[in-house]
Amino acid sequence: MKSNNRGTRQVGAVLTEAKNLTKVEPLKSRLAGATKHSDAKIELAKQLKRDGKSIHTIKGCVRYLDFMERKGVNILNPEQVKAFIAEQKWQNHSKATAVAYYGIFLKAMHIQWTPPRYRYERKIPFIPLEKEINDLIAGCGRKMSVFLQLLLETGARVGEALKLRWQDFDFEKSTVAINDPEKGSLPRMLAMSPTLKAMLNASPRKSNRVFNVTMNTMQSNFRRQRTRLAIKLKNPRLKQITFHTFRHFFATMLYAKTLNILRVQQALGHKNINNTMIYTQLIDFKADEYEVQVAETVKEAKKLGEAGFEHYDTIEDYHLYRRRK
Repeated sequence: MKSNNRGTRQVGAVLTEAKNLTKVEPLKSRLAGATKHSDAKIELAKQLKRDGKSIHTIKGCVRYLDFMERKGVNILNPEQVKAFIAEQKWQNHSKATAVAYYGIFLKAMHIQWTPPRYRYERKIPFIPLEKEINDLIAGCGRKMSVFLQLLLETGARVGEALKLRWQDFDFEKSTVAINDPEKGSLPRMLAMSPTLKAMLNASPRKSNRVFNVTMNTMQSNFRRQRTRLAIKLKNPRLKQITFHTFRHFFATMLYAKTLNILRVQQALGHKNINNTMIYTQLIDFKADEYEVQVAETVKEAKKLGEAGFEHYDTIEDYHLYRRRK
């Protein structure tokens, strides 16, 4: 019952313009009338919640509908929406996201359409120097520094980090549990350093959530502090660092340390290892490169040991061995 109440409050927060809900005709009829869009969107959000959509998806869907309506687009006309998206100076990834959210809306409306296809253009992410990451953490305010240190050590997405509650941290075992993963990722348990533990212990506990702020507020504060530090340190590269850069940095450093892409996949919560493979391209091992082998039986492990391999990790039933080339 508690989780349902929380979910209802979150849906209501998406649509703050509507104060009172009354019984109305079916969603499609109300939207077709276009006389009270706030009520129609509330009903859409409720329908998406009944369909099992996440709060992140519901917010995204309503946000795109609001944006298109503000631009004068008839959201009940798929051809007009397709033309509008095509005209935007967005990257293909953003256009594909808009198409996906609009498709969710049409499905709830029982409207058929032929969605346009936009090819996702994967780019190599920006990976800053370790000193630049450390300079940024050290130069930000106390609350922001704790948040950035957490992102650095866990590789959590910003939304996952903002959802963390104090009960998700085990200070005796030095672990943090990501129990509310985003984008279809898996829950996971990650280690935290004595540095992060000390920073968290020095933070006030005014609510159940560790960072009791909205994403917009946190991002706005970060951009302001990042710009100030970039000017102060005369390093414009700092402006390229985003919250998600910390996730890329975490994954890259973990792979450099372990040479274990399965370990990286597990730590990031990826269901598909293809999403993790990009991090193998970001490391230049040169003289420190290793040859990696996997042993599933005692016989295989013995053979690898005799060949000069050393055991360095275990993932499920797979024992990982490596030796320098």
